Amino acid sequence: MSIIENILAFIFVIGILVTVHEFGHYWVARLLRVKILRFSIGFGHPLWSRCFGKDKTEFVIATIPLGGYVKMLDEREDEVAPEEVHRAFNRQSLKVRSAIVFAGPLFNFIFAIIVYAMMYMIGITGMKAFVGDIEPQSIAEQSGFQSGYQIIAVNDKPTLHWESIIQTTLEQVLNEKDTITYSVLTEQNRQYKLNIDLTNLTIDDIAGGEFFTKIGFKPYRPPPPAMLGKIMPDTPAQQAGFQTGDIILALDGQQINDWYDWADYIKQHPGQKIVVDIKRNQQNINLTVIPANVEGKGRVGVYGPTDYMIPDKYQGLEQYSLGQALIEGTKKSWEISILTLQVMAKMLTLQVSYEHISGPITIAEFAGKTSQLGMSAFLSFLGLISVSLGIINLLPVPLLDGGHLFFYLIEFIKGSPVTENTEYFLQRIGLILLLCLMGLAIFNDLERLFN
Repeated sequence: MSIIENILAFIFVIGILVTVHEFGHYWVARLLRVKILRFSIGFGHPLWSRCFGKDKTEFVIATIPLGGYVKMLDEREDEVAPEEVHRAFNRQSLKVRSAIVFAGPLFNFIFAIIVYAMMYMIGITGMKAFVGDIEPQSIAEQSGFQSGYQIIAVNDKPTLHWESIIQTTLEQVLNEKDTITYSVLTEQNRQYKLNIDLTNLTIDDIAGGEFFTKIGFKPYRPPPPAMLGKIMPDTPAQQAGFQTGDIILALDGQQINDWYDWADYIKQHPGQKIVVDIKRNQQNINLTVIPANVEGKGRVGVYGPTDYMIPDKYQGLEQYSLGQALIEGTKKSWEISILTLQVMAKMLTLQVSYEHISGPITIAEFAGKTSQLGMSAFLSFLGLISVSLGIINLLPVPLLDGGHLFFYLIEFIKGSPVTENTEYFLQRIGLILLLCLMGLAIFNDLERLFN
């Protein structure tokens, strides 16, 4: 079912973003009195088709949900009636054509701002940046970090969650800065500024999810209590008589403080008899369980508590009113745009691995995951993909909007359009580049999937 859910989430996300992008072209073309023949979401055979409006514009939903297009009246493609020549796209001024082409990516950026604003209005709930275990001889230890510190700002920019800390650190690495300053709050409410050495931290480390490993600390997560959730049938836990809601007090006489203590002890004693002291309905009970040996680790077949709530001390809610949310949404869109462009530039100069290029499989996977994490997470993902789609379409590659704008720039400079033969030749090169890029993205997706 997860595969089906991911596919449906992918179609939903791409469908929204393609519709927004193509609507930008459509709306500006209509505004500038260019005739629209077809508005298509997807490519290939039409699944649904209807004509609307005075111009009988055909609206289509097609079988392949990986893009779309707006077909306008154009003398280069079909014969045009003399009375409608003035409405043909190819007869429009350079400014009009440029505005219509630029409108698609522009609407993606506007949509990202709106989506991020909605995210901030709903509110982002996440773990505050409390530091957990410190690795010996790590960058964090050498910088003076201690377990229990809370990071409250990065380079004097207030931070609430780990996500913003990682993003700001990535910005510093992209800008080739050697150090970054983390402001921390100790358990005694004292504030310090600690400098982190970034010389051994790369973009690939952060993109590959190695931020915490390279810095040398772990995010602190308050452990859930040692209370049993669901008991799986035909398992050692059920056979021993455990019940949902049992609280683990001790194992073989050793006190248990939280779920991690319980889980670690069980893992370390496969096939061995364990005496368990539990509390059930205000009564203390002794049970005996023998964990199954699963690849050398003990397993008893229980889940943790499903209704465990993380204490408010460790959670932060970032939420704004409409006006401030729009400001924050604009800032977020701008920051993501700059980061995306910087990473692209680093890839072109071979400073960042091409392994981080993702394709439709990864997008589908993240679409499915974020849709299950809640509205804020899904909106954040939607905004990220919308910004990425806008930037990619502005690249000066033939067949993309940026390629058309590049042709218009040449036309503006030389005073005449690019010849049809030149445009056709460059479009073939653009098609080859896009196919190679898509092939690389799918290859990376499959490698991540099977590895």
